[in-house]
Amino acid sequence: MKKITLLACACALFGSTLAAQEAREIQYVEDPSQGYLINSFKDNWFITAQGGVDVYFSSHDVHRDLKDRFAPAANLYIGKWFTPVWGARVGVDFLALKGLGVKGAAGYLPNEHRTNGYYKTRQNEIGPAFDVMANLTNLFCGYHPGRWYNLTLYAGAGGYWTMVHKLDRNGNADGWEQGHGKVLTFRAGLINSFNISKQMQLSLDLRASAIDGFADATTHDHRTYLAVQAYLGLTYNFNDREWHAPVVPVCPPAENCDALRARLAAADARIADLEAQLRDCLNRPAVVEKAEKAPLATIYYPINVYRLTREDNNVLEAIAHVMKDNTNNKYVLTGWADNYTGTDAFNKRLRQNRVNGVYNKLVKCGVPASQLTATTNNGNLCDLGEKYVALDRAVTIEEAE
Repeated sequence: MKKITLLACACALFGSTLAAQEAREIQYVEDPSQGYLINSFKDNWFITAQGGVDVYFSSHDVHRDLKDRFAPAANLYIGKWFTPVWGARVGVDFLALKGLGVKGAAGYLPNEHRTNGYYKTRQNEIGPAFDVMANLTNLFCGYHPGRWYNLTLYAGAGGYWTMVHKLDRNGNADGWEQGHGKVLTFRAGLINSFNISKQMQLSLDLRASAIDGFADATTHDHRTYLAVQAYLGLTYNFNDREWHAPVVPVCPPAENCDALRARLAAADARIADLEAQLRDCLNRPAVVEKAEKAPLATIYYPINVYRLTREDNNVLEAIAHVMKDNTNNKYVLTGWADNYTGTDAFNKRLRQNRVNGVYNKLVKCGVPASQLTATTNNGNLCDLGEKYVALDRAVTIEEAE
């Protein structure tokens, strides 16, 4: 199958060489099977406004009619999707909590006395919140830009300031004041979003919030109580709102591939022949030939230069240690210059100066002169052509035969 696919693409790409083949163009399309690319940071931002109701469940709320416990709630968020599945949002929450409490409890309303001994309470919670979101539809069903419905799971936390009614001397509500301080909230929920356009979404957000701290207007202790909310929301999406897959080429269909099939068959036969030759070569007995002895070291020079650099002196000092440790060995120093530049007389002096400099450095480092023979060679050391003349400007140090 793989050979047939490659053959079809090759036929489409080179079909112009066949007399009966018409010119065709390769198309480039997105391939979602290879995943989706991450958009730039400026894309996939959104802003959401929500309004709805909440119901609070604290110690004595069961004594208050359920229909009288519904209270308004609202949110405003800004967020970003980092991938088709994962996103985050931050914003401000507002909750009005209706409950029941004893006389003197935070948020109680003296003129709302009930026959069972409890008073109606009202607290407003407002503060920042942060959520991490996961698009379950894209996670389990794959991303599809034309999908009209998405289900998103989120979880997060926030911190609220508590506001209660300020009471006048007659026990009537007279504005608002800060209540018993800050409280923490941890929440999770599901967002049912419906796309009405590429920019706008309607949503139904169902949430459960655990509110900690002095949330209970009756006991003033650090208990955690539950509040559930339902919101209708409107979301606006900024900049690029979609995700894009890698672009791949799609080869056009081939009309006639007989010539390419013949070439492929010939190539297969050639490969089989080469594999047979390789097996024969691998089965031959190994013949070990003595390698030509390499120089102990080679010192290279720039054009028209015979003085030694600091690095050259460091190398020659190391070579001197080798020679002094092998006093029975003799060494031949040969000076070289390239024959592509300069006159014969100048190159002759250059070879001699180069080999003399190396010879003197080795003797200065303690190598006996009896171990050294200095000579020159008027040929090219490598003789690879004018392009590689830098390899012919050198002094070679070889062990004498």
